[in-house]
Amino acid sequence: MTLTRPIARRSFCGGFAAAAALPLAAERGAMAESPPQRDGQAGSLEVPGARLHYETQGSGPVLIMVAGAAGTGDPFRMVASHLAAHYTVVIYDRRGFSRSRLTGPQDYDQRLKTEADDARRLVEHLSRGPATVFGTSSGAIIALDVLARHPSVVRTLIAYEPAAVRQLPDGQKWVDFFAEVYDLYRRSGIEAALKTFRERAFAETDRQTMARAPKTEFTLPNATHWFEHELRQYPAVRLDLAALKAHADRIVLMSWRESRGYPAYQVNLELGKKLSRDVIEMPGGHVGFLAHPAEFARALVEALVRIGHGPKR
Repeated sequence: MTLTRPIARRSFCGGFAAAAALPLAAERGAMAESPPQRDGQAGSLEVPGARLHYETQGSGPVLIMVAGAAGTGDPFRMVASHLAAHYTVVIYDRRGFSRSRLTGPQDYDQRLKTEADDARRLVEHLSRGPATVFGTSSGAIIALDVLARHPSVVRTLIAYEPAAVRQLPDGQKWVDFFAEVYDLYRRSGIEAALKTFRERAFAETDRQTMARAPKTEFTLPNATHWFEHELRQYPAVRLDLAALKAHADRIVLMSWRESRGYPAYQVNLELGKKLSRDVIEMPGGHVGFLAHPAEFARALVEALVRIGHGPKR
């Protein structure tokens, strides 16, 4: 069953991403460069064990954006409003986060497979054919798994700094670090653990952007869900490189200049070598879509057009 309702501009711009990104975008005059689209639709999709909340905006080919650690589509709101000039943009809350409620038993040992299936179901529900799938951080791990398991629904896969640290030569060091962060969370709470995680894994500009994100009613339950079911598990996955190589021509690896030297940036360098794909370096950091939404959207579309993966109507 699917429910849809219109989203007014005021509610569509509210929440996590708008509050975090608007001041930064305004400082650079970015909002004036690419007027955002103003209307959208919200809906829900029943999937096994969950009800997924999603929102769509714009027109054209479908672009589904898979969130990282936040688990919710809210951080994409501002960049989605700019990408909507080129795509029908779909943002959604991953199962167990924010408005995507769990409705039945969960097999957490198969959680990545389940989340890839959720994304596949969204594509089939909202698109008449294969879609462009954009994933960031742990969301990029999900996106890569969608291509590996369900290639028929993916036209282009944009892996934006996936957190699959097992790809790194020193990957076990990072797997151990995430386990230490989890232990810190259990001993000292969410704030202490997040501080350690951010200081080690992200550039200063990203840490500043993350620190400015306001808290909502979902902040605590989302963080708890991430610590318990994702922090240790997703970075430690072993990607199906054989399946990805079979569809490597659809994969676009993107990293951000200010992330150089940090693990997610390095993961894409390693994947580029293993999949024989170039890595496109963009201006900004790991959460550039928050700090510079208009600039991010423009650079993303231009890069995709340049390599032959741009929006096609």
